Amino acid sequence: MSRVVALIGLMLALFSGPVVAQEAATEGTGSSLISMVVILVVFVGVFYFLLIRPQRKRAAKHEDLVSNLKRGDKVITAGGIHGEIDSIGDTSAVLTLEEGVKIRVAKSSIANKITK
Repeated sequence: MSRVVALIGLMLALFSGPVVAQEAATEGTGSSLISMVVILVVFVGVFYFLLIRPQRKRAAKHEDLVSNLKRGDKVITAGGIHGEIDSIGDTSAVLTLEEGVKIRVAKSSIANKITK
């Protein structure tokens, strides 16, 4: 996240100087508007490729993981609980822990599937 903030700060420093100088020199021409639109498009592109796109990929990967769970899979929850899936419902799953204890957790809280 700090890399994104640093990159945005660098872009603002690079682009704002020439834009301010150009606005003072031209006073009212359309070129300053065009440069501002270009800067805005660059910012939207940076935000998309550095923030939005990776988050969507992570969400799709997690959705794929949750939808492919089945009985007998060993999983780890977001809270760090290790267990084996005993049964699965629409929104929750029952995990069996090492000592035979069963707990119900939300399917969305399952963070990882353990592979052997």
